[in-house]
Amino acid sequence: MFGPPSPGLSPRQRYSLSFLLLLQARDLNKPADPNGNPFSFQVELGESTPSMIERLWQEGLIPNQGAFRSYLQYTGLDTTLQAGDYTLSPAMTSVEIAHALQDATPKTVEFNVLAGWRLEEIAASLPTSGLVITPEEFLSAAQTSPAGYSFSPEIPAGVSSEGFMFPDTYELPRDIKADTMVNTLLNRFETQVGPDIREGFKQQGLSLFEGVILASIVERESIVEEEMPLISSVYLNRRTANMKLDADPTVQYAIGYNTTQHTWWTNPLSMSDLEVDSPYNTYLINNLPPGPICNPSLNALHAVAFPAQTPYYYFRAACDGSGKHLFAETFEQHKANSCP
Repeated sequence: MFGPPSPGLSPRQRYSLSFLLLLQARDLNKPADPNGNPFSFQVELGESTPSMIERLWQEGLIPNQGAFRSYLQYTGLDTTLQAGDYTLSPAMTSVEIAHALQDATPKTVEFNVLAGWRLEEIAASLPTSGLVITPEEFLSAAQTSPAGYSFSPEIPAGVSSEGFMFPDTYELPRDIKADTMVNTLLNRFETQVGPDIREGFKQQGLSLFEGVILASIVERESIVEEEMPLISSVYLNRRTANMKLDADPTVQYAIGYNTTQHTWWTNPLSMSDLEVDSPYNTYLINNLPPGPICNPSLNALHAVAFPAQTPYYYFRAACDGSGKHLFAETFEQHKANSCP
């Protein structure tokens, strides 16, 4: 009924505890409250087993303290109880609770997707996340074009989910599958990017897909969040004037992983970097790149949908190390903003 006894028990202990378990079998195999709801129960580090059993009984989780103690001793589970936070329910049997207290590992993981990460950076964070998904599994699932969403028809065939993995904090099951994880991130984009932003893109002459592309560039260009609408205005002004975007992050995306700097975002860029032959190099193409270069935040998406109204066509990093930029209307002003 209760499995093999602990090998550490003497013959006398095995017989006496077996006898007690037979007498108390009903209390061990029935819930304290079949209709009870789950709640948090914490086992303190260094807490004694009698103290923990007393609290389990006081919380209404077990119907019989003595029966629970006998079961722990018989199975040897009293020596392997783990301190930690548990979710227990009076609808669980004492046997189920005893086994639940052997593993304090949460069944869910808090997983963060940072704004400005490209797919490979999301994948690289998986091995230390607590999720069972491998980077290769995630990338394989994310390379598929999003299907079944309101924005799906606007995404060209064969394009990956880059740009639509919405940056946020997610509570994910440890054993979640790669395709389910990708769908979870895409669903968050679906719910967060509402009609106002989509209409804002239209007002700027952009499709949803083009708006996400430009927002991904603004995300990577911006260090100070408040400057996003200004940076967005520069790129939109350049588009209106039929100028190349000349956006460094698109070149960084085209170059890929820098094995010397150990980053996906080479910095600084050399003159030869600016000549890399790629449809993502906006120093060479007079258009948006063929897809997003990262996964932009809601703020970056909003900045493209509702940009500042400025006369600026140029910007460069300020010389004070603040992360802010100096904006200019003419190229001469732009050159004058260079650092000494």
